[in-house]
Amino acid sequence: MPRATRGFASSMRCTVDIVLATTNPGSTLHPFKSWRGSENPSEYGTWGGEIRTEFEPKHGEIVAAEHWCSSGFANTDLDLQLKRHGIHKLIVIGLIAHTCIEATVRYAAELGYEVTVVRDATADYSDKEMHAALDINIPNYASAIVTTTEIVGSISSSTRA
Repeated sequence: MPRATRGFASSMRCTVDIVLATTNPGSTLHPFKSWRGSENPSEYGTWGGEIRTEFEPKHGEIVAAEHWCSSGFANTDLDLQLKRHGIHKLIVIGLIAHTCIEATVRYAAELGYEVTVVRDATADYSDKEMHAALDINIPNYASAIVTTTEIVGSISSSTRA
């Protein structure tokens, strides 16, 4: 078997094993935890899962259910919450550009949202991964990729209008 095929078959086997491991009746182990271990660096109650006090939701603000995959939409009520409030334009910022941001933007676009990504409010492990996400992949799904100066100016001018 050629090397590329062997690698593909090997990764497919791993994926199938993960799916089987997580679909057994009564199983609560999700795919990421099955191959990453039980640690979740952003689990609620841990340092990585806490909301910074500067960004804590104010009374009456909406908070979507916690997610455990790379997309902010997968296995959450985010789509329901946004649609319930008539929101169809999203501004996406955060970590990690080539996984979480990219998956969230793709999922949002597939659900029909108009998505704007803020380049300098997004981070990744390396310039190479940032380039792949922001210059190659995300432009296929996002309506715009802008800077914080541009988005703040846009929001400021639309609130004055």
